[in-house]
Amino acid sequence: MVSLGSLWLPILISAVLVFITSSILHMVLRYHHRDYSRLPNEDAVRSAIRSGSPPPAQYLVPYCPSPKDMQTPEMKQKYTEGPLVVMNIIRPGVPSMGKNLVQWFVYLLVVSFFIAYVAVHSIPLGATYLHVFRIVGAIGFLAYAAGQVTPSIWMGKPWSITWKDVFDGLLYGLVTAGTFGWLWPGR
Repeated sequence: MVSLGSLWLPILISAVLVFITSSILHMVLRYHHRDYSRLPNEDAVRSAIRSGSPPPAQYLVPYCPSPKDMQTPEMKQKYTEGPLVVMNIIRPGVPSMGKNLVQWFVYLLVVSFFIAYVAVHSIPLGATYLHVFRIVGAIGFLAYAAGQVTPSIWMGKPWSITWKDVFDGLLYGLVTAGTFGWLWPGR
């Protein structure tokens, strides 16, 4: 049987390699750089939001506190008029890429840890590279890609962006699978 402790190296290396892969996708290939659009009246929208001083949170416009309220003529009118907005407000200030990158790397370590946890309970010591690759790849793909679909279903995130995120998840899963297959104990 493989112990979770014996997988510390594939956990660490897969997190590093996924971090590098994501850096290449976002900074070199840059196919995500058009995932966001500029509002034509951005300054007016910023001013209107700032005037309400909303604290950092996720907001829905129009806001409907209960399904019962959605049936009122006033709410129906708001939905008909639009716009319908899902918006996240973060604290003002220059974004700190350092902090975000550290959080991203910690997230990658946590995902790799849980992939290792499932792998330990489903892959025997000395399994072939392909056996490890198939199982870890499936787990990795689910871990990195499956949650990307939900915002398109419920929040209106454009499907074109979601499919790019799912493709990223596929690549991250493949990188993780390759790392675990290469470093699986007893091979």
